Amino acid sequence: MTAQDSLPVAVIGAGPVGLAAAAHLLERGLEPLVLEAGPTVGAAVRAWGHVRVFSTWQYNLDAAAVRLLEATGWEAPRPTALPYGHQIVTGYLEPLAATPALKHRIRTGARVVAVTRQGMDKGRSAGRDQAPFLLRIRHTSGDTTEILARAVIDASGTWTTPAPLGSGGLPAPGEAEARAAGLITGPLPDVSGDGFAGRRTLVIGSGHSAANMVLDLARTARTNPGTEVFWAIRANTPARAYGGGDADQLPARGQLGTRLRTAVDTRAVQLLTGFHTNGIDMNGGTVTVIAADGRRVEADRVIPATGFRPDLSILTELRLDLDPAVDAPKALGPLIDPDFHSCGTVPAHGARILTHPEKDFYLAGMKSYGRAPTFLMATGYEQVRSIAAALAGDSMAADTIELELPETGVCSTSIPDNDAVMADSCCATPEPVTVSVGFSTGLARPSVLSLGGVSSMLLPRNAALRYGPVVGEPRDSRPNPSAGASRQPT
Repeated sequence: MTAQDSLPVAVIGAGPVGLAAAAHLLERGLEPLVLEAGPTVGAAVRAWGHVRVFSTWQYNLDAAAVRLLEATGWEAPRPTALPYGHQIVTGYLEPLAATPALKHRIRTGARVVAVTRQGMDKGRSAGRDQAPFLLRIRHTSGDTTEILARAVIDASGTWTTPAPLGSGGLPAPGEAEARAAGLITGPLPDVSGDGFAGRRTLVIGSGHSAANMVLDLARTARTNPGTEVFWAIRANTPARAYGGGDADQLPARGQLGTRLRTAVDTRAVQLLTGFHTNGIDMNGGTVTVIAADGRRVEADRVIPATGFRPDLSILTELRLDLDPAVDAPKALGPLIDPDFHSCGTVPAHGARILTHPEKDFYLAGMKSYGRAPTFLMATGYEQVRSIAAALAGDSMAADTIELELPETGVCSTSIPDNDAVMADSCCATPEPVTVSVGFSTGLARPSVLSLGGVSSMLLPRNAALRYGPVVGEPRDSRPNPSAGASRQPT
C-alpha cells in the first residue's frame, strides 16, 4: 500500500448519488469523505421538496445505501409509492447520513472551491498520476481548508447553476439584476405559494418543467381571479410540446399535450412563439421582458425553465475531456445529446464511459450529463457502483453494466396523489417478477424498469402527466461537427 492508498476518496455532494457513491465505496473497502456545500444532506433536493418524481420508491433507492440502512432497522417506504422531494430527504437521505457507517464521513457546510493535484498545475505531467488530489474547501464559518484525496467523484449536480434566459447562451441584459431582485424566480418554484396568485407570470422555456409550470399556473388562475399566465417559447410552433395528442402511442404523454393545447386554445394561457429573450427591464416591482423582434411582455414574476449547466470552474486545473456540445465526458456526450436522445434512449453506462485524462477523477450524477436534461436517478446509481468497482481495481465489475433502460422515451410525470391513476395509466409499473428495494447491484431485479429522475425530471404537485420526447435516433446519428453539420435548435 502506498501513502496515497491510505487517503480517502473525496465525494463532492451529499445528494442521492453522492451518498450512494459513499455506500458503494465502503462496500469496496475504500474510505469515502463526502463534502456538501449546503447546511444539510440533500440540500438541492430539499429545495424542490414540493415536487413529486415519476419513479416509485423502489427505483429511487440505491442498493448499497439500502444495505447500510437495513442494518440499523430502517423500514423502507412502500415500494410502489411516488415520493416528493421532501420525502426523499426525510425518509431516505437523512437516515442514510445518520447511519454509523456514514455519519462521521460527511461534512456539511463545506463548499469545494477548487480541485487540483498536489503541487501540480494542469500543465505538469511527470508523476501526475501518482500525486494525490488537493481539494480546497470554504466553510460556512468563513475558514478555508485543504484536504488530500486518492480519487475524486464530483456528484455536486447542476441545481445551483440554471441556464440563462438569453437566447444566445448568455444572460440577457438586465437578467442578473432581475434575479437578484427576486423578480426572476429560481427553477421550479412552488406556484401554490405566495407571489403568483392574482399576478401575471411569464414562463420561459418549452421543456417538461416549463409545461408543468404553465399547467400549475393555469390551475391557480382558475381559483384566483386576476392571475394571468404567459408562456414564451423560442420555437415558431408549440407542436413539439403538444406531442401527438390522442394519437400518441403513450396516452399520458398525449394527455399533457392535450391539456397544454386546451389551455392555449381557451386563452387560459397566452402563448408567445418565436420569442428570443433579448433584454429585461425592471420597473419597480415588475419586469418587462424584451424579445429580439421588439415584443415586450410585462410580468410580476418570470419563471425560467431553460435548463441547467454544470459548474466546471472548480475543475480548471484538472485535465478533462468534455463533449463540446453538452459539457459531459466526451464518450458520454453523443449518447445523451437531447437533440437526438430522450432519457429512454440513453444506454446505461459506467466508469469506462466517464473517464477523463485525469486518472481517478469522475463526474457522476446530474453533473456528468452537463447541459443534457435526460438524467435518471437510477443511471446515477449505476454510475457510482461502476466507479467504486473501478477504483477498487475490479475492472470486470466496473465494465459489467447492471442496469437496462427500455427505449420508451418516458422521462417523468406528475401524478395526482390518487394511486389508482397511476395503476390505470400507461406508466403504471408492471408487476415485477420479484419486488426488490433499492437499485441495482446485489438485489433481485424486476423484469420491467420504471424511469424516473431528478433535476430536469422533476414534477410539480398535481400537474398533468409528463414525458420526454421520443427521438428514436440511433446513438451514433448525431451530426459530426467536423463534417460541417450543425446542431438543430430545440
